[in-house]
Amino acid sequence: MTELNKLLQALCDAEIDFVIVGGFAAMLHGSSMLTRGLDVCSVLTDATVAKLRTAFRDLHPIHRQTPQRLSFLDNPDPGVPLRNIYLQTDLGPLDVLGSITGLGNFEEVRRNAVRFEIFGRQVGVMSINDLIRAKEALGRPKDILMAQELRAIIAAGKID
Repeated sequence: MTELNKLLQALCDAEIDFVIVGGFAAMLHGSSMLTRGLDVCSVLTDATVAKLRTAFRDLHPIHRQTPQRLSFLDNPDPGVPLRNIYLQTDLGPLDVLGSITGLGNFEEVRRNAVRFEIFGRQVGVMSINDLIRAKEALGRPKDILMAQELRAIIAAGKID
């Protein structure tokens, strides 16, 4: 978990507009399920990609879903449109997603996001209800389990 916190810190320091989604967001809402990566939703403009490259330069980011394990610092070329970025860094996996299944694009994800104070900053985190919708839309067994746990957290009154 410490390494993901450092990864999140680097992302915050880069001053990128993002919302924490996925397992890390669920943990912030009280989920007991651990995650091995940090997932965020953002608009993947040329400027955002440039900020990501600068922020993670020293963390040796590579595209983890390409067989060649290409460096994110050099690939793709500037101006190539990206929908999602799946990176492996020295601190762990980072997925930067342009949209979320079951919800839509960044603006739709941000609309219901809640704010958490992390590292002395207000950071957007996907709402628990949106997390449930996204997990159920994905439909994988691990996502269905997480959606059930998040519903139990709501039912227990541990979150609004």
